Amino acid sequence: MRVTVKRKAHFNAAHRLYRKDWSDAKNEAIFGLCSNPHYHGHNYDFWVEVTGEIDPETGYVIDMKVLKDHVNAQVCNYMDHKNLNEQVEEFSDLNPTAEHIAFVIWTRLRKVLDKDFDLRITLFETERNCVVYSGE
Repeated sequence: MRVTVKRKAHFNAAHRLYRKDWSDAKNEAIFGLCSNPHYHGHNYDFWVEVTGEIDPETGYVIDMKVLKDHVNAQVCNYMDHKNLNEQVEEFSDLNPTAEHIAFVIWTRLRKVLDKDFDLRITLFETERNCVVYSGE
């Protein structure tokens, strides 16, 4: 029997959406206020969904404490109160859009979770805007 376990988490971070190879005018035309050269911030909420078989001995798909520890170590402690463009290695050459942030979260968690689990990330950049990434 496959079951999905979900954990909600949160971090705050600043970023700027822009391409170094574009002019300021083109960046502003494409990314609008999100291309502010002085950055802007978001209160990011996200769901981590882990789907797998229930362990017959424990009754768990994954121990929620273990999942919480992975989420904190790989995402929250790593990105919280950071300037994503300048302080998070993955964004040195990757524009920190919500799509890319969800991808980075997924990639970091994928490295520490059992490969038999399916993993899905839903990242809310605002209350109304979210992206979903599941490794596809």
